[in-house]
Amino acid sequence: MTVERIEPGPGQESVWDYPRPPRVEDVADRVTVVVRGPDGLEHVLADSVRAKRVLETSQAPAYYLPAEDVEVRLLRPSDTTTYCEWKGVASYVDLVVPAGDGPPRVVPDVGWRYEHPTVGFGPIAGHLAFYAQKVDRATVGDHTVTPNDGDFYGGWITPLVVGPFKGGPGSRGW
Repeated sequence: MTVERIEPGPGQESVWDYPRPPRVEDVADRVTVVVRGPDGLEHVLADSVRAKRVLETSQAPAYYLPAEDVEVRLLRPSDTTTYCEWKGVASYVDLVVPAGDGPPRVVPDVGWRYEHPTVGFGPIAGHLAFYAQKVDRATVGDHTVTPNDGDFYGGWITPLVVGPFKGGPGSRGW
């Protein structure tokens, strides 16, 4: 299957120009993640000016936030783990937002982290990444994130990044 790269406009970057193997870089912008509780109230799950992003060919960037900038009291360990050929073993977390006397809002596997990533990915050790499709709002700078298609990749799409992006139907073999 041939994939047609979208030509980036001014101020944009193409995921097809990202490296393989991937690289980690600092993010200059403020990155936020917001979730709603069962009562409809919003909670800031994460707010950081120290985020990192991982850039990999054909994938929207994944943003990793230091645990110190995350409301970890809203998270609990999940039993899920996955393996990335580049970064190593990821462990997942569930979102649990309490609601007074009622049941909490639980979102399984809302995010993941690499406690002991492979060489080259040390800067994201202990940082948390979140699926934009499983939270209520995520932002990078002044841009609201559009979730990556599918449920495998956790990339965040902003107007500054063009694809096509791996993750949607038919893209698994790219």
